[in-house]
Amino acid sequence: MKEKTALLAAITLLAVTFAGCSNEIETRNMQQIYAEEGVPVTVETIAARPFSKTSEYTGVLTGIRESSAYAAIADRVETIHYKVGDRVKRDNIVLEFPTNNPSAQYFQAKTSFENAEASFRRMESYFESGGLSRQDYDNARAQYKVAQANWDAVRQAVQVRAPISGVLTRLNVCATDNIDKEQELFAITDMDRMKVRFWVPERQITGVTVGQPARATWNGNALDGKVVQVDISLNFSRQAFGVVAEFENPGGDMGYSGVTVTVHLETYRSDNTVAVERKNISSIQNNPYVYVAVDGKAEKQPVILGPTSGTDVEILAGLKAGDMLIVETQMLLDTGTPVKVVNAESPQLTSLSEDDS
Repeated sequence: MKEKTALLAAITLLAVTFAGCSNEIETRNMQQIYAEEGVPVTVETIAARPFSKTSEYTGVLTGIRESSAYAAIADRVETIHYKVGDRVKRDNIVLEFPTNNPSAQYFQAKTSFENAEASFRRMESYFESGGLSRQDYDNARAQYKVAQANWDAVRQAVQVRAPISGVLTRLNVCATDNIDKEQELFAITDMDRMKVRFWVPERQITGVTVGQPARATWNGNALDGKVVQVDISLNFSRQAFGVVAEFENPGGDMGYSGVTVTVHLETYRSDNTVAVERKNISSIQNNPYVYVAVDGKAEKQPVILGPTSGTDVEILAGLKAGDMLIVETQMLLDTGTPVKVVNAESPQLTSLSEDDS
């Protein structure tokens, strides 16, 4: 039994020793291959190209104008002439209250106005023929204007009209509802153009200017427009600058007002620059660098980084068009390491613009 145990131990020791020798041979062979033929690398030929940075902000999208109507009297809604989504013109009657409401004094105001108008017309005729003094004529005219203003106010209280032209975007009442005085009845929004106010941090505000193109997106819809206002005073409660952008919406593509949209602004652009993917940049103690292939050897090249857009980083210095950027196996490299380009061709970096996350 002891002899079998000793034999097994000897066999195990021999196997371990052989495996270790095999690994040393394999490792030595790979090192020799890299030294003789170069480390296999993939490269990309740097080409100058456009580079842009798009920043995103959020804000509430509304019509270019919006106005609400409020109840001037407390009463029951009698008739509603439009529904949400209908287009109305200014002064169209949207809803009506009963004319027999005692607090409205509809018929009293109507009668008073008619009498004042008839009296004024008679006085006007007498005045033109010289049969009435200027003072009496002015008194009659003043009484007529007061009665006319009272009649207009009563009609507007009973027949509630659209304050502006646009789309009926909100209707807060139904027929037969009992309404309190000063309750909001409906809202009209001019949606042929839309606007959104959003907030830009101090570090980014210099990249925002009046006239700058902007895009608003929401739920698969998109509107194109431009910046129309950039505040030059910081809002201390938000610690940001207010910016207003307007968007054309002639076909009503964006059919909702009051929704939260994402505003996309191109805050930086260079039409002819060098940019690389972030994954191809290494760093030691915050000193970024890349590897390039030069005459069959790797060369560590320090670089100065510019703005970031998505996965791309602009290179302000350290790389130029025509350089062969090593994009794989960088961990095996050092300055002077022999390299062997293994990709069949060295594709040029293509033009790309990403949203800044």
